[in-house]
Amino acid sequence: MLDRTDDISIATESWLAQFESALATSDHALLKSLFHPDSYWRDVLALSWNIQTLNGAEPILSELKADAISASPSGFRVDPDRAAPRRVTRAGTNAIEAIFRFETAVGRGSGILRLIPDAGDGNRLKAWTLLTALDELKGFEEQLETSRPRGQSYSRDFRGPNWLDLRKAAAEYADRDPDVLVVGGGQAGLAVAARLKQLRIDTLIVDREARIGDNWRHRYHALTLHNQVQVNHLPYMPFPPNWPVYIPKDKLANWFEAYVESMELNYWTGTEFESGSYDEAAGRWSVVLRRADGSQRTMHPRHVVLATGVSGIPNLPDIPSLKNFAGTVLHSSQYDDGEAWKGKKALVIGTGNSGHDIAQDLHSSGAHVTLVQRSPTLITNIEPSAQLAYAAYNEGTLEDNDLIATSMPLALAKRSHVMLTEQSKKLDKELLDGLARVGFKLDFGDGGTGWQFKYLTRGGGYYFNVGCSDLVVRGEIGLRQFSDIEAFVAEGARMKSGETLAADLIVLATGYKGQQHLVRKLFGDEVAERVGPIWGFGEKEELRNMYTRTGQPGLWFIAGSLAQCRINSKYLALQIKACEEGLLPRSASVPLQRSS
Repeated sequence: MLDRTDDISIATESWLAQFESALATSDHALLKSLFHPDSYWRDVLALSWNIQTLNGAEPILSELKADAISASPSGFRVDPDRAAPRRVTRAGTNAIEAIFRFETAVGRGSGILRLIPDAGDGNRLKAWTLLTALDELKGFEEQLETSRPRGQSYSRDFRGPNWLDLRKAAAEYADRDPDVLVVGGGQAGLAVAARLKQLRIDTLIVDREARIGDNWRHRYHALTLHNQVQVNHLPYMPFPPNWPVYIPKDKLANWFEAYVESMELNYWTGTEFESGSYDEAAGRWSVVLRRADGSQRTMHPRHVVLATGVSGIPNLPDIPSLKNFAGTVLHSSQYDDGEAWKGKKALVIGTGNSGHDIAQDLHSSGAHVTLVQRSPTLITNIEPSAQLAYAAYNEGTLEDNDLIATSMPLALAKRSHVMLTEQSKKLDKELLDGLARVGFKLDFGDGGTGWQFKYLTRGGGYYFNVGCSDLVVRGEIGLRQFSDIEAFVAEGARMKSGETLAADLIVLATGYKGQQHLVRKLFGDEVAERVGPIWGFGEKEELRNMYTRTGQPGLWFIAGSLAQCRINSKYLALQIKACEEGLLPRSASVPLQRSS
């Protein structure tokens, strides 16, 4: 049934036409007939101004009808500039997948429709998943999408300021405050600042490091990204085609510098965000910044975006006896290079990516290393297993693949990752069996959902094997369980068996505290409670308080991988622009006004 491309396109166009008609006429019966009983609708700002997922025909229909009254969606058509409608397999289900475009009263959007037959209704094709995502606001389109800015005219004022003078003046903020202050200059901060600039919103990035890119440059010597280059582009400026598949940290750090220069982003290095308080009446923050020279600057932006990573405060476990250790103790964030520890003995506590990579770096430098495992850890080979989740990015356009990634509801994404994890276990069987033999405790994520959901729920708990696991299996790097340690003593760790593990260095690869701790530190208890938990999944099947309005007006969060930041910076920036133009309340706690 519907094997030919033209038949697939006809089926898709027919569904979209009926969908538009049902929304325009509030035809409940027609709308209900278009959705599979087990269907999903993910709306990213386009109709509801929220990032939300609904499951089941009745909840979808109820929300759609309410949103359609105020959003006035129309013009649903297969997008001729995107991948043509096609047959795909998503989350183990065969479906027709089509990318479409549409408009609303205030914007233009893109979406993805997936059709499957409904066995309970004569195998009629119905929507299994539907994505509606906002691309741009009418009248406030991105600067890049219209024409190149002319800058200074051809007829020059030879005594006036040139481009460099104007750039320096813009970045100094001597006589003004920014509309948006972005705290953190890694991929999250750069992505959202670049998006905001194209929407003509005055934005300043502040970062405590001395040089742009230092948040990558200062990580341990051997670090490279664990996913491949085609997944990791920043907005507007893809990496050059001659770049390596796995990007070295220093290369990425240098690219960040070039990106700031090329995109003309305002960026203050050596600047610490010390505190912030919100003036409800004025709708502005009062934030205190400490510059590299020790001076303070108070600013009053309307928006603060925390782009400090999934977590920013090192997690130091409460180990009372650790103070007895006479050697050096470092958190993984302080570790740089293993050369100083050649011939020395090291214990690395923690078996996530950082723990394994640091252990391997120390081993390569000639240190005698023992990994200490605190809890079961997911292990997957970096190739091919860890790359299975990104297979779609090996073909098609980045724009299409980002939309496909956005379109997957949480439940189906979990189903997909269970399947990928099972595939990985088969591919990695020899390694996993070897680890089990030497006593390494393995797990595969909650419900078998694998490494990506470990990242999305807790920010760690897994390792992409680039050789350290093989060293553990061969006994070249030792392995002990933290639960077998009785106490730390001057010489190292005294085991419950009576043996002492001698050490000169202990590295705590124990991760970081969640962002709520940072919010409490910077803004106080009241704001932290108003915002609530950050990261991990909440009741609406979305990451909590990420990329969207929060309970605290003017406070936003962005974090994650380069791909997550590239994709979601667009939606965060659109919301800030909508707030600036009076289209959207500044807080998620303020209800949207719907037309009656």
